[in-house]
Amino acid sequence: MAQLTGNAPVCDLEKCMICREASPGARLNIGRHRRNLQFKKGEVIFREGQPVSGIYFVYSGTAKVHKHWDAGKDLILRFASSGNIMGHRGLGSNLVYAVSATALEPLTVCFIDLDFFRQLLSSDSQLCYKLMVLFAEELDAAEQKMRDLAHMPVKGRVAQALLRLEQQFGTDQQGAINFRLAWTDLADFTAATYETVFRTIKLMVGEGLLRVSKKRISLLEPEMLRAIVNGTGHQQTL
Repeated sequence: MAQLTGNAPVCDLEKCMICREASPGARLNIGRHRRNLQFKKGEVIFREGQPVSGIYFVYSGTAKVHKHWDAGKDLILRFASSGNIMGHRGLGSNLVYAVSATALEPLTVCFIDLDFFRQLLSSDSQLCYKLMVLFAEELDAAEQKMRDLAHMPVKGRVAQALLRLEQQFGTDQQGAINFRLAWTDLADFTAATYETVFRTIKLMVGEGLLRVSKKRISLLEPEMLRAIVNGTGHQQTL
């Protein structure tokens, strides 16, 4: 169960969308209304189908945003990290969360209840516009993901997922993606089975495209990975 933090952390105005885009007066109002919650690794933040209670902004840690897919399997739509918004897809007329979110590591979020968030949007046209742009971008990304799942081979989907993770999380001093991802989560992110993803990673390591050490993945040949994503690289059938 989420715990309230003792001292509310100071928002990063450059990373957090709502603090970055809101007017100065609105920021003060946000500071009075927000709550800071902490979640343990594996704890559900909100669940698909639950009534919308409010919107979450990630302060620290990482969560997976996922949706029920087939026969008890989930599809991970994206990973939410510092500054990212969660729960906004439940703002439609139905007012239930369309997806679930689960902490992948200890997570601290800023929570804003639904009534206040609606007031904020109605009084701040710039923030409302930015949220509309975010919805449009996410819709485009979701449509692209569906096309990729239908037409792109597993190797291409794995290559694409790794490139996106490196772009989002950066790399550590050893050049590995700065995010430790379980193979099961990578499988859910690429809509493949654990066994298929494991074989694909092993194949790509053998081809010199990746290096794996203690589940830390380094992209050795990013241009070749992009070629695989675009369908111009070598695609070995598993």
